[in-house]
Amino acid sequence: MKIAIVYYSKHHGNTKKLLDAMSRGRDVTLIDASQGERADLSGYDLVGFASGIYYSKFHKSVLSCAEKDLPQGKRVFLVYTYGAEKKGYTDAIRAVVEKKNAHVEGEYGCLGFNTFGPFKLIGGLAKGHPNQGEVAGAAEFLDQLVGAQ
Repeated sequence: MKIAIVYYSKHHGNTKKLLDAMSRGRDVTLIDASQGERADLSGYDLVGFASGIYYSKFHKSVLSCAEKDLPQGKRVFLVYTYGAEKKGYTDAIRAVVEKKNAHVEGEYGCLGFNTFGPFKLIGGLAKGHPNQGEVAGAAEFLDQLVGAQ
């Protein structure tokens, strides 16, 4: 099974840690959305979108890539890291996926170390995250998606 994951991971690399674990031993192509290049996702069986959470949604580069490059009817999954737990982080990306008649097969989210804005003054939130268990959980999540084929 060919898998592509379009991602944005800066600051502390929280999201990339999850993706590195997910891609080990698999036919996974990681596509950095911050490069601004068009992504040909047509040849992939499963497409992931991954990001840290910025202003309660996926990074704008990932949203833009989904809008421009996601082919109709693809199987999709979502991966994200966040500094503080809240619901609704995937609403915007899910709306884009639905417009493409694609289906979100599942999502995996976990804490990620956050020093954005005022959190830097207090040493950050969610120190030590994603931890080993959360990283392993991301790989298990993909195992389950692939096994559901």
